[in-house]
Amino acid sequence: MAKRCRICQKKAFIYLRYANLALCKEHFIQRTEKVVKETIEKFKMFSPQDKILVAVSGGKDSLVLWHILGKLGFKADGVHLDLGIGEFSSLSLKLSQKFSETHQFNLKVVSAKEVLGASLEELFKKSKEKPCSLCGTVKRHLLNEFAYKEGYSVLLTGHHLDDETARLLGNLLNWEIDYIWRQFPVLPQEGRLVKRAKPLVFLSKKEIETYAQLEGIEYLQVKCPYSRGSKLHFLSDIMDEIEKHFPSSKLRFLKGFYKLRKIFYPKKPIKLFECPSCKMPTTSEGLCRFCRLKERISHGENFKTN
Repeated sequence: MAKRCRICQKKAFIYLRYANLALCKEHFIQRTEKVVKETIEKFKMFSPQDKILVAVSGGKDSLVLWHILGKLGFKADGVHLDLGIGEFSSLSLKLSQKFSETHQFNLKVVSAKEVLGASLEELFKKSKEKPCSLCGTVKRHLLNEFAYKEGYSVLLTGHHLDDETARLLGNLLNWEIDYIWRQFPVLPQEGRLVKRAKPLVFLSKKEIETYAQLEGIEYLQVKCPYSRGSKLHFLSDIMDEIEKHFPSSKLRFLKGFYKLRKIFYPKKPIKLFECPSCKMPTTSEGLCRFCRLKERISHGENFKTN
């Protein structure tokens, strides 16, 4: 027997197994937007009075987030990092710009090569470090520096349920207490470290993908060529397997952690220093990792920063 939408009893378009919920297209869209709205309110992420910035990659997650914010009445700008990873970055930028023009949103572009002195692809080819580690360092720095200098009060990313549960599993397996403590939907401003928030944490990858298709959002559907075999992807596959056998495991895992998070409060809170070069916060004295990387590039040295 065909499933019926729980709300209107029309023929269901989608069945969310983890919630035992069948919905038609209209009510699936409404529910998705409601989840985001309630998440923003629950964690007091931001208000319409805030100057909001969305990290826009061109993928489904960031574009869906930006789209929903607009429908909820929030005025938010976007920033796209041109990382210089060949055709992948070219297509990412093209789709981000097309979306912003269609919606008449304000998108700003930051070139990694212009700021750093080399593209990410150039770094990957010359460095012994893992691409994802280097990329994470560059993205975190560029996003925070741009948000701070441009006066934004909150920086939003499109991390979703699948991302957060995989990351939490990895942090718990290694008992990375500092990382575990800082894995929360909203982190307050600390000096020049801009407030950050993740409004999509209670939505799955499947829900976001389906929403994008229903709303006609054209997004990047290819993965970064350097992400193949990453630890996070492996952990995500493990969580998918658990979810397949035990529906709603991901949501219970994440929500349960948020309730217990206070027990992971570090005995010695992380002390932040000011990088003498860029003035951005860093966890160690002296140049931050980004500026050490930049210095090595300018001197033509090996890109290894550790």
